[in-house]
Amino acid sequence: MPSRSWREVNAIYQIYPRSFQDTNSDGIGDIRGVIDRLDYIHGQKDSLGIDALWFSPIFPSPMADMGYDVSNYCGIDPLYGTLEDFKELVEKAHERNINIMVDFVPNHSSDQHPWFVESRSSRTNDLRDYYVWRDPKPDGGPPNNWLSIFGGSAWEYDEGRGQYYLHTFLKEQPDLNWDNPMVRDEMKRVVRFWLDLGVDGIRADAVRWISKDPLFRDDPKDKSGRHHSADGTGGEYDRYIHKYSRFWKNLFPYLRELTDVLKEYDNRIMVFEDYPDANYNTKDQYLGFYGINPEVSMPFNFEGIWTDFYADAFRQFITEFQGMLNPNVHRPVYCFGNHDQSRLLSRMGGDEQARLVALMQMALPGLPTLYYGDELGMPDTPIQAADVRDLRAFTSGDMSSSRDPSRTPMQWERGQYAGFSDVKPWLPTGESVSRHNVATQLHEPDSFLSLYRRLLRMRSRYDILRNGTYEEFGELEADVFTFARWLGDQHVYVVLNFGYSANTITLPHKGRVLCCTHPIDYPDISQDGEITLRPYEGAIIECSEHPLEQP
Repeated sequence: MPSRSWREVNAIYQIYPRSFQDTNSDGIGDIRGVIDRLDYIHGQKDSLGIDALWFSPIFPSPMADMGYDVSNYCGIDPLYGTLEDFKELVEKAHERNINIMVDFVPNHSSDQHPWFVESRSSRTNDLRDYYVWRDPKPDGGPPNNWLSIFGGSAWEYDEGRGQYYLHTFLKEQPDLNWDNPMVRDEMKRVVRFWLDLGVDGIRADAVRWISKDPLFRDDPKDKSGRHHSADGTGGEYDRYIHKYSRFWKNLFPYLRELTDVLKEYDNRIMVFEDYPDANYNTKDQYLGFYGINPEVSMPFNFEGIWTDFYADAFRQFITEFQGMLNPNVHRPVYCFGNHDQSRLLSRMGGDEQARLVALMQMALPGLPTLYYGDELGMPDTPIQAADVRDLRAFTSGDMSSSRDPSRTPMQWERGQYAGFSDVKPWLPTGESVSRHNVATQLHEPDSFLSLYRRLLRMRSRYDILRNGTYEEFGELEADVFTFARWLGDQHVYVVLNFGYSANTITLPHKGRVLCCTHPIDYPDISQDGEITLRPYEGAIIECSEHPLEQP
């Protein structure tokens, strides 16, 4: 069955496969669990209303980095099932008008991948240059000062070759040598493999690192005092400007080669994971990624993850970003949470704040990306030291850096294991399961789930919310952020109160509330277009002078 047109897709839903649904009683989620839950996603009266799924890696892996250390790019790890299970998932998803995206890890593989096993075996084998190898310095030390995101040097000495290999992440994740055309051909074959299976999209992980300085010069220290990282790394890593170890001159040409593969197929896209580097012009970075192959590829926008909960902060971030784009060419992909970051509710400060950001995200153009469980208002789950599974916490020496609190099992129902499994899960469920679960929220008209279902149905119903243009309106107010969406003669207002007290907004025209942050209790609009929003309330309003076309 053909996939859904990406222009019609209302949102992407990221599934962390280990944590979605366990069907074989091993405490780990699997592909059959996703198949069993497809009706929750789309196609039934009570479905969430999502029509694209992105899966964190499901490939064979030793799981040093929970699947981002790939040992076979063209298979399924037995933890999750079989390739036949995956084919069935694609088929049944397409029957429900759900597109499927898989993660793709181009910068590095596992150190147990056959390529690396062969590459490290000698300096003369056919795969010797598949990875980044360099001789030690005269004193025996690493070739340069490049650092691993997970702590320490990015170089690991190998006794067999008598050389260092580069690992931007864990030492179990050696960097592939993208300057080798054979490696680029291998990666293109991997992309074709999954597209031939019917996959509709590729999420390309950590692409900024695939092109490095061929002279391997030292990264300079950051003397600005900023010491911050857009990708959430922190520590010693942020004390350097990563001028030579990433984002080098061949990055966009190499990605163009990859995305040219997608143009051989119908209705396929690639979304790049990238966090803007504060040492470069933000506009140039975004437009660089958009310029690679705008018909089939685009970058995520993760800036909302670190935006402080203030109207001015979100106004500036969104309006500046929208102002960079050509709406006829560029498609925004706003992502306010993922498997590497604290959950939306925990970051924004509470239930009401998270509802407001949810409504704002679903009212923005493009392809909003939603992290599993956020539609329930799931907070981070506290993880005791004995239960930590994220190796990054151990390698960095900072247990607080663990990403486990945002990766805990999906909370389907009340109970010991939250309906995720009938045995102890790989990570614990938290106390929030009593309130933040699907069974409880499904029939509560004012629940998080009800809010997301209404917002997602609206995006599916009204093309203006997916593909209309964006513009600000109204006077600047400290706690209020307002913007409009246009499509032809149709007009929608979005009004957002970030304040802890009520605020009154005057609309250009009277209108009708289509949805607000509490879908059972809509605010009134006066005859002169005034609407009073309660604390942390937001609303999407149809303009009475430019009504929406009924689909």
